[in-house]
Amino acid sequence: MITVFLVDDHAVLRDGLRFLLDAQPDIKVVGDAANGREAVRQVLDLHPDVVIMDIVMPELNGIEAAIQIREACPACQVIVLSMHATAEHIFRVLQTGASGYLLKEAAGDEVVDAVRAVCAGERYLSQAISEMVIDDYVRQREETMAKSPLASLSPREREVLQLVVEGKSNAEIAETLALSPDTVKTYRSRMMQKLAISDLPTLVKFAIQHGFTSLE
Repeated sequence: MITVFLVDDHAVLRDGLRFLLDAQPDIKVVGDAANGREAVRQVLDLHPDVVIMDIVMPELNGIEAAIQIREACPACQVIVLSMHATAEHIFRVLQTGASGYLLKEAAGDEVVDAVRAVCAGERYLSQAISEMVIDDYVRQREETMAKSPLASLSPREREVLQLVVEGKSNAEIAETLALSPDTVKTYRSRMMQKLAISDLPTLVKFAIQHGFTSLE
Protein backbone atom coordinates (compact mmCIF):
# COMPACT_ATOMS: atom_id res chain seq x y z
CA MET A 1 0.00 0.00 0.00
CA ILE A 2 1.35 3.42 -1.01
CA THR A 3 0.84 6.01 1.72
CA VAL A 4 0.30 9.63 0.71
CA PHE A 5 0.27 12.95 2.60
CA LEU A 6 -1.49 15.99 1.10
CA VAL A 7 -0.44 19.62 1.56
CA ASP A 8 -2.46 22.55 0.21
CA ASP A 9 -4.04 25.60 1.80
CA HIS A 10 -7.33 24.92 -0.02
CA ALA A 11 -9.46 22.36 1.81
CA VAL A 12 -11.57 21.68 -1.28
CA LEU A 13 -8.50 20.59 -3.25
CA ARG A 14 -7.25 18.39 -0.41
CA ASP A 15 -10.65 16.73 -0.14
CA GLY A 16 -10.81 16.16 -3.89
CA LEU A 17 -7.35 14.58 -3.96
CA ARG A 18 -8.18 12.41 -0.95
CA PHE A 19 -11.34 11.13 -2.66
CA LEU A 20 -9.44 10.41 -5.89
CA LEU A 21 -6.50 8.67 -4.24
CA ASP A 22 -8.42 6.69 -1.62
CA ALA A 23 -10.51 5.23 -4.44
CA GLN A 24 -7.38 3.41 -5.66
CA PRO A 25 -6.85 -0.10 -4.26
CA ASP A 26 -3.10 0.44 -3.75
CA ILE A 27 -3.08 4.01 -2.36
CA LYS A 28 -4.07 5.42 1.03
CA VAL A 29 -4.03 9.05 2.18
CA VAL A 30 -2.69 9.08 5.75
CA GLY A 31 -2.93 12.80 6.50
CA ASP A 32 -3.04 16.37 5.25
CA ALA A 33 -1.97 19.89 6.19
CA ALA A 34 -2.84 23.43 5.15
CA ASN A 35 0.65 24.93 5.41
CA GLY A 36 4.25 23.90 4.87
CA ARG A 37 5.36 24.07 8.49
CA GLU A 38 2.60 21.77 9.72
CA ALA A 39 3.30 19.48 6.77
CA VAL A 40 6.94 19.03 7.74
CA ARG A 41 5.98 18.26 11.35
CA GLN A 42 3.39 15.64 10.39
CA VAL A 43 5.46 14.05 7.62
CA LEU A 44 8.33 13.46 10.05
CA ASP A 45 5.88 11.64 12.33
CA LEU A 46 4.00 9.67 9.68
CA HIS A 47 6.80 8.92 7.17
CA PRO A 48 4.48 8.59 4.14
CA ASP A 49 5.79 7.22 0.87
CA VAL A 50 4.68 10.31 -1.07
CA VAL A 51 3.94 13.95 -0.23
CA ILE A 52 1.85 15.95 -2.68
CA MET A 53 2.14 19.68 -2.07
CA ASP A 54 1.55 23.11 -3.54
CA ILE A 55 4.31 25.72 -3.85
CA VAL A 56 2.51 28.79 -2.54
CA MET A 57 1.43 28.13 1.07
CA PRO A 58 1.35 30.12 4.33
CA GLU A 59 4.06 29.95 7.03
CA LEU A 60 6.43 27.81 4.94
CA ASN A 61 6.25 27.58 1.15
CA GLY A 62 6.37 24.30 -0.75
CA ILE A 63 9.95 24.77 -1.95
CA GLU A 64 11.35 25.15 1.57
CA ALA A 65 9.05 22.45 2.95
CA ALA A 66 10.19 20.03 0.23
CA ILE A 67 13.84 20.71 1.08
CA GLN A 68 13.25 20.02 4.77
CA ILE A 69 11.23 16.89 4.08
CA ARG A 70 13.82 15.49 1.65
CA GLU A 71 16.65 16.17 4.12
CA ALA A 72 14.88 14.63 7.12
CA CYS A 73 13.11 11.82 5.28
CA PRO A 74 15.03 10.88 2.09
CA ALA A 75 12.80 7.88 1.40
CA CYS A 76 9.77 10.16 1.11
CA GLN A 77 9.08 11.20 -2.49
CA VAL A 78 7.73 14.72 -3.12
CA ILE A 79 5.31 15.63 -5.91
CA VAL A 80 4.61 19.32 -6.43
CA LEU A 81 1.09 20.14 -7.60
CA SER A 82 0.98 23.78 -8.64
CA MET A 83 -0.61 26.34 -10.91
CA HIS A 84 2.82 27.86 -11.55
CA ALA A 85 4.81 26.65 -14.55
CA THR A 86 7.62 29.12 -15.18
CA ALA A 87 11.16 27.89 -15.86
CA GLU A 88 12.20 29.42 -12.53
CA HIS A 89 9.56 27.48 -10.58
CA ILE A 90 10.42 24.22 -12.34
CA PHE A 91 14.15 24.68 -11.71
CA ARG A 92 13.64 25.48 -8.03
CA VAL A 93 11.31 22.50 -7.52
CA LEU A 94 13.65 20.02 -9.21
CA GLN A 95 16.55 21.43 -7.17
CA THR A 96 14.78 20.32 -3.98
CA GLY A 97 14.99 16.70 -5.07
CA ALA A 98 11.26 16.47 -5.80
CA SER A 99 10.37 13.54 -8.05
CA GLY A 100 7.25 14.96 -9.66
CA TYR A 101 5.75 18.21 -10.87
CA LEU A 102 2.12 18.44 -11.94
CA LEU A 103 -0.03 21.37 -13.02
CA LYS A 104 -3.30 21.70 -11.11
CA GLU A 105 -5.22 22.47 -14.28
CA ALA A 106 -4.20 19.16 -15.86
CA ALA A 107 -3.91 16.93 -12.81
CA GLY A 108 -6.94 14.60 -12.53
CA ASP A 109 -5.98 10.97 -12.91
CA GLU A 110 -2.43 12.11 -13.66
CA VAL A 111 -1.95 12.41 -9.89
CA VAL A 112 -2.54 8.68 -9.51
CA ASP A 113 -0.05 7.88 -12.27
CA ALA A 114 2.49 10.24 -10.70
CA VAL A 115 2.18 8.66 -7.25
CA ARG A 116 2.79 5.17 -8.64
CA ALA A 117 5.65 6.37 -10.84
CA VAL A 118 7.64 8.14 -8.13
CA CYS A 119 7.18 5.15 -5.81
CA ALA A 120 8.73 3.02 -8.55
CA GLY A 121 11.78 5.28 -8.55
CA GLU A 122 10.80 7.27 -11.63
CA ARG A 123 10.43 11.00 -12.20
CA TYR A 124 7.03 12.23 -13.31
CA LEU A 125 6.43 15.59 -15.01
CA SER A 126 3.20 16.89 -16.53
CA GLN A 127 3.30 17.12 -20.31
CA ALA A 128 3.37 20.92 -20.18
CA ILE A 129 6.19 20.84 -17.61
CA SER A 130 8.21 18.40 -19.73
CA GLU A 131 7.83 20.65 -22.76
CA MET A 132 8.99 23.68 -20.78
CA VAL A 133 12.02 21.77 -19.47
CA ILE A 134 12.95 20.69 -22.99
CA ASP A 135 12.38 24.16 -24.45
CA ASP A 136 14.51 25.73 -21.72
CA TYR A 137 17.25 23.15 -22.27
CA VAL A 138 17.26 23.74 -26.03
CA ARG A 139 17.39 27.52 -25.49
CA GLN A 140 20.33 27.21 -23.12
CA ARG A 141 22.13 24.86 -25.50
CA GLU A 142 21.56 27.29 -28.37
CA GLU A 143 23.08 30.07 -26.29
CA THR A 144 26.02 27.83 -25.42
CA MET A 145 26.50 26.74 -29.03
CA ALA A 146 26.46 30.36 -30.17
CA LYS A 147 29.58 30.85 -28.05
CA SER A 148 31.18 27.60 -29.25
CA PRO A 149 34.07 27.66 -31.74
CA LEU A 150 31.88 25.48 -33.97
CA ALA A 151 29.52 28.42 -34.48
CA SER A 152 32.21 30.09 -36.58
CA LEU A 153 32.39 27.18 -39.03
CA SER A 154 30.23 26.90 -42.13
CA PRO A 155 28.35 23.63 -42.82
CA ARG A 156 30.94 22.73 -45.48
CA GLU A 157 33.82 23.41 -43.07
CA ARG A 158 32.17 21.12 -40.51
CA GLU A 159 31.93 18.42 -43.17
CA VAL A 160 35.62 18.82 -43.93
CA LEU A 161 36.42 18.74 -40.22
CA GLN A 162 34.77 15.34 -39.79
CA LEU A 163 36.45 13.84 -42.84
CA VAL A 164 39.86 15.17 -41.84
CA VAL A 165 39.68 13.64 -38.34
CA GLU A 166 38.48 10.38 -39.89
CA GLY A 167 41.88 10.24 -41.61
CA LYS A 168 40.80 11.13 -45.14
CA SER A 169 43.33 12.80 -47.44
CA ASN A 170 42.56 16.01 -49.32
CA ALA A 171 42.05 13.95 -52.48
CA GLU A 172 39.64 11.57 -50.75
CA ILE A 173 37.70 14.45 -49.21
CA ALA A 174 37.53 16.14 -52.59
CA GLU A 175 36.04 13.01 -54.14
CA THR A 176 33.52 12.59 -51.30
CA LEU A 177 32.35 16.20 -51.45
CA ALA A 178 32.66 16.60 -55.23
CA LEU A 179 35.19 19.41 -54.83
CA SER A 180 38.67 20.02 -56.16
CA PRO A 181 41.62 19.11 -53.88
CA ASP A 182 42.67 22.78 -53.85
CA THR A 183 39.21 23.83 -52.63
CA VAL A 184 39.36 21.21 -49.89
CA LYS A 185 42.79 22.48 -48.91
CA THR A 186 41.35 26.00 -48.63
CA TYR A 187 38.42 24.82 -46.51
CA ARG A 188 40.77 22.81 -44.32
CA SER A 189 43.14 25.72 -43.78
CA ARG A 190 40.33 28.19 -43.08
CA MET A 191 38.61 25.75 -40.68
CA MET A 192 41.76 25.17 -38.63
CA GLN A 193 42.49 28.89 -38.59
CA LYS A 194 39.01 29.66 -37.21
CA LEU A 195 39.46 27.03 -34.52
CA ALA A 196 42.96 28.28 -33.71
CA ILE A 197 44.28 24.73 -34.15
CA SER A 198 47.51 24.09 -36.00
CA ASP A 199 48.04 20.31 -35.78
CA LEU A 200 46.03 17.17 -36.46
CA PRO A 201 46.20 15.58 -32.95
CA THR A 202 44.67 18.70 -31.41
CA LEU A 203 42.05 18.79 -34.15
CA VAL A 204 41.14 15.14 -33.46
CA LYS A 205 40.83 15.87 -29.75
CA PHE A 206 38.56 18.82 -30.51
CA ALA A 207 36.40 16.70 -32.82
CA ILE A 208 35.99 13.97 -30.18
CA GLN A 209 34.97 16.53 -27.56
CA HIS A 210 32.31 17.95 -29.87
CA GLY A 211 30.88 14.63 -31.03
CA PHE A 212 32.24 14.53 -34.58
CA THR A 213 34.03 11.25 -34.06
CA SER A 214 34.87 8.75 -31.34
CA LEU A 215 37.99 7.10 -30.02
CA GLU A 216 37.03 3.82 -31.70
